[in-house]
Amino acid sequence: MNASIGVPTDPFAKKSLRTSEHHIISHCPEDTVRIGAFLGKYLAGGSVVALAGKLGSGKTCLTQGIARGLKVPKEIYITSPSYSIVNEYPGRITLFHVDFYRLKDPSELEDVDLDETLEAGGVVVIEWAEKFPGILPEEHLFVSISIMDDQTRELHLTAYGQQAAYAVTRLLHDLSVLAR
Repeated sequence: MNASIGVPTDPFAKKSLRTSEHHIISHCPEDTVRIGAFLGKYLAGGSVVALAGKLGSGKTCLTQGIARGLKVPKEIYITSPSYSIVNEYPGRITLFHVDFYRLKDPSELEDVDLDETLEAGGVVVIEWAEKFPGILPEEHLFVSISIMDDQTRELHLTAYGQQAAYAVTRLLHDLSVLAR
């Protein structure tokens, strides 16, 4: 945790792979979903998005948007897999939504076949990823979400690797066009 601004740091990443860092302000849950949808459009098979933030910070809202960007059908409601640990959704690329909230020990990851999920070629979004340092691939996107007030969130995006950096660059472009 960076004490000066309260943003969890990415405990998994090798700093040499960091290719970009950006901050985005979301003013409401709908903005967070929209940001996720723009991001999801540019994620490729094998992409891993690690989410960190307090309970209620918007991790599932962001994942709902990513699902829309991956063309998961709108009639499929995206929920946090707190009890199932992994939910799988069909789209242009399969979305694997993983939630570590209820896991207490890294050995429990074997029970949910996390290695198989990471190797399946889909997009993997992991909520509470900061709980288990060392399980992420070197190339991933780390998104830390801070609560600013009841509605406003700050998303701190750190891209590790070229694919994650590309997705963030395209996301920022789409947001800048939207703001015009």
